[in-house]
Amino acid sequence: MGKRLYVGNLPYSVNEQDLTEKFGAFGTVETASLITDRDTGRSKGFGFVEMGTESEAQAAIAEVNGTDYDGRPVTVNEAKPMKKRDSGGW
Repeated sequence: MGKRLYVGNLPYSVNEQDLTEKFGAFGTVETASLITDRDTGRSKGFGFVEMGTESEAQAAIAEVNGTDYDGRPVTVNEAKPMKKRDSGGW
């Protein structure tokens, strides 16, 4: 099973293909997804990459975290499981 990585502080111009290519240098990229604003469709500047193996994920974290990506220092770490939200509302 692969390892899901959080990738933050991305330039807004980055797309999913760019993430796949950047992280592909460290192994198999199972999925790459950017989080977008639901109203505008614009990137929120972060996303997730799922690597094929734990060792590939660790290599990607070690090599990419803190590096410059189009003028921005990128944050890469293990993604935390999503917390269950209350339904909230009025």
